[in-house]
Amino acid sequence: MMGEEEEANKSKPPKLTLLPLIALIFYEVSGGPFGLEDTVKAGCGPLLPLLGFLIFPLIWSMPEALVTAELATAFPFNGGYVLWIASAFGPFWGFQEGFWKWFSGVMDNALYPVLFLDYLKHSFPIFDQLVARIPSLLIISFSLTYLNYRGLHIVGFAAVLLAGFSLSPFLIMGVLSLPRIRPKRWFVTDLPRVNWRGFFNSMFWNLNYWDKASTLAGEVEDPSSTFPKALLGGMVLVISSYLIPLLAGTGALSSPPSDWADGYFSEVAMLIGGSWLKIWIQVAAALSNLGLFEAEMTSDAFQLQGMSKIGLLPAVFASRSKYGTPTLSIFLSAAGVIFLSWMSFQEIVEFLNFLYAIGMLLEFAAFITLRCTKPNLPRPFRIPFGTFWSSMLCLPPAVLLILVMCLATSRTFIVSGAVIMVGFMLYPLLLQAKDKNWIEFEAEPTSLHPSGWSELVEHENKEIELLLSSPLATVEEELSLMQEDSIQS
Repeated sequence: MMGEEEEANKSKPPKLTLLPLIALIFYEVSGGPFGLEDTVKAGCGPLLPLLGFLIFPLIWSMPEALVTAELATAFPFNGGYVLWIASAFGPFWGFQEGFWKWFSGVMDNALYPVLFLDYLKHSFPIFDQLVARIPSLLIISFSLTYLNYRGLHIVGFAAVLLAGFSLSPFLIMGVLSLPRIRPKRWFVTDLPRVNWRGFFNSMFWNLNYWDKASTLAGEVEDPSSTFPKALLGGMVLVISSYLIPLLAGTGALSSPPSDWADGYFSEVAMLIGGSWLKIWIQVAAALSNLGLFEAEMTSDAFQLQGMSKIGLLPAVFASRSKYGTPTLSIFLSAAGVIFLSWMSFQEIVEFLNFLYAIGMLLEFAAFITLRCTKPNLPRPFRIPFGTFWSSMLCLPPAVLLILVMCLATSRTFIVSGAVIMVGFMLYPLLLQAKDKNWIEFEAEPTSLHPSGWSELVEHENKEIELLLSSPLATVEEELSLMQEDSIQS
């Protein structure tokens, strides 16, 4: 009997620990300063970007990370923000949140194979020709999808290595730039010519998605303790990876803002350190896009898996491979990436920012609602403010979200409106399929009322406390069973 249990434990995929989770959060949000150059160009100088990366994390990143830490530890299951919304407002809105965030995530992921080739084409011009570019995009997408399929622990380990390799040349560049720094260069700007739409969209894109890692909370070892630490570590890593290269490049060189386009950091490295540093940054930029792709696909896939476990998607989305990965969810996300990869960089950024903003407004509303309606819900990590001041904490990022949406073009409103309408139509179709037994579901979506969700989490957290004090059962085995059977009652 004991031998069978040991064999079963060995067959379980390993859980994510602190360092791989920090690396995944880093790639969910940032991936390094690649693409940061547009903020200098849109801001007509370095002053606005430098101020932005000091102020935006305080009014946007920190509140989002704190809300994520509280709710991810209160709902330590795959699906993340989908569970928060469904618990606060019911399964219909939970499904809409999941659909919007999944679609925006797939749009975001469509950028990275394209950016990977964009960095390589500076050294290998053949990648700028369709005859080589299209097959390369397909090969990259399929290869990275297969790596994702092979296991979350492999993705986490790869993210740690990629982060170390990608950030090292910028630390070296920062040190080499010190003798050439002229602080007055940091204060250059031309306010009348600032492209505010481009600036805010670029800043927002470089500092969002702190909530993404919550979709795989069920795959994290001791999520109640690990998630807050990982979010803090990710915050420090992301802000440092932006400010150090920006301070070095703009302080050491007097390049005009118009030169700061995608890929310009490699030229900065050439001027500061030489051709060896330029090549290193070009390779790091290319590889960083692979890390971004892997982290995004992981979160998107486990979000669909979590939605299936609670009955918001058919049961087939919950099925796992022998490596513990959600097979269909991964390949559906990959298909979406290939389908959307024809769009331009600026179009994708604006579209996904709009959908992401709607989803985040709903998350902040769910956070406040759960604080008011379920004040006694077990929260292993709790923002150290009362409900009123916690609500005030959400006000600045909510204003920023609305500002980003107001700056969107009419085309973005039309495309985003179409995506929202598709979500509204999909949910009743899935309910109809469930009622007619056309598709198998693991749970009954219509029975998932907000009160039932919160009571379920309270019940399971009490069971966890009892297990921790019980010598008669192993905590790991019981928590695994609870996770597998959760929300099916």
